[in-house]
Amino acid sequence: MDASDGHRANLLGSLWMMAAMAAFAVEDAFVKAVSATHPVGQVLILFGVGGAVLFAAIAKVQNKRLLDPAVLSRPMCVRIVFEVIGRLFYVLALALTPLSSTTAILQATPLIVVLGAALIFGEKVGWRRWLAIFVGLIGVLIILRPSADGFSVLSLLAVIGTIGFAGRDLASRAAPISLGTSILGFYGFIAIIIAGILFSVWEGKAFTLPDGQSLFYFSGAVLMGISAYAALMKAMRSGDVSSVTPFRYTRLLFGIALGVFLFGEELDMLMLIGCSIVVVSGLFILWRGKKAKAPAAAL
Repeated sequence: MDASDGHRANLLGSLWMMAAMAAFAVEDAFVKAVSATHPVGQVLILFGVGGAVLFAAIAKVQNKRLLDPAVLSRPMCVRIVFEVIGRLFYVLALALTPLSSTTAILQATPLIVVLGAALIFGEKVGWRRWLAIFVGLIGVLIILRPSADGFSVLSLLAVIGTIGFAGRDLASRAAPISLGTSILGFYGFIAIIIAGILFSVWEGKAFTLPDGQSLFYFSGAVLMGISAYAALMKAMRSGDVSSVTPFRYTRLLFGIALGVFLFGEELDMLMLIGCSIVVVSGLFILWRGKKAKAPAAAL
């Protein structure tokens, strides 16, 4: 592949990544909207069922076995546990806190993944990236503002959800390579169903019959979720990972825009500063990681 082909591939991958992040943000908006009229457990269950059915259909077309023995491997079991934690608390955050702040906190996921990769997998992380992780977490604290009068413990829901997603991503790295994206997606949505059942039992709220508008929101969330996942896979396979991954942060722009225009949320300077710190820290970590791999690639 020559330089021009590589440039086109990276450009295409970047566009796919932005499309994925836009779809994820719209999915979040649909979930937040339907959570206003239906119990969170019901939202999780219906969302999980819709996604699982679609991914099962994709796996069938690809002749992939849903009951592959590798599904019972330890990394997959750990992945499902973290998926349950991530999805449950993130949906609770969407339902109970502003979309803009929830999306902003989610941007700390790459920081936590790098931290976990160093502590769990023993990956080498230099002092500059350690410093960037620390600064990025300070950015999260600025968004949360734990010492402010308006601080709500509910803001921690997004933090727990983010930790869950980071744990899922780390477990995915150790998952058997024989499991394709459709199988991982299927069991990811199965985990959402489990999260919904567990929360429904704990909450004890009766399910409500969806009306036409709610069905539209549910359908929109599932379709956007599937589309986002497909676009994300396309992005990661279209260009260099180091060139495409930074565009994950466009989800923050889409999430904030939807929060402001659809839900009337207001932004303040501290939140914007916190968002900027988190994004810059994440981009620096990606840049340092790319630079660290450069000598090895040259050998």
